Amino acid sequence: MAKVELKQPIVQAIAEDVKGAASVVLVDYRGLTVAQDTELRKQLREAGILYKVCKNTMMKRAFEGTEFAGLDEHLEGPSALAISKDDATAPARILCKFAKDAKALELKAGVVEGEVYDAAALTELSKIPSREELLSKLLGSLQSPITNLARVLNQIAEQGGAENCEAAAPAEGAAEAPAEEAVAAEAPAEAAEE
Repeated sequence: MAKVELKQPIVQAIAEDVKGAASVVLVDYRGLTVAQDTELRKQLREAGILYKVCKNTMMKRAFEGTEFAGLDEHLEGPSALAISKDDATAPARILCKFAKDAKALELKAGVVEGEVYDAAALTELSKIPSREELLSKLLGSLQSPITNLARVLNQIAEQGGAENCEAAAPAEGAAEAPAEEAVAAEAPAEAAEE
């Protein structure tokens, strides 16, 4: 068999992995210890991210004609791919966080939702919270006014607020009654003067 025939299934596998991906991030993993690499793979796997070490020539062929072709210029030295189908910022977020402790891990570049980003832009992108975090913050902000209203109503009820409101209503009615009587008393006096 020719070498090309042996490499074709590998190229096809990479092309299938990146097909429909929300993001692909390239990293240089040189210098990572076995323990660090194992921990990195575990974190990525738990987040649903596929992590593969591939030859640059195979990746270039797999990326041809796709939105990931912009990564070709960054394919130098040993490279690994982190591929996410769901959360576009997850690979950058996990890899940047891991790189803070493991200085040997170096981000090269990535494609997030069709845009090519360099390492500095990926670092900025990694600061964006995950979709779940954003949704929980949104729900928290929507729930906060309702919770505060419930607390206020509960405090009013505990302090006998309903009784205070009922007691205040007759007092206001009583204050209005003398004023009406005074107006009625003035009307006959005016009629008598005429």
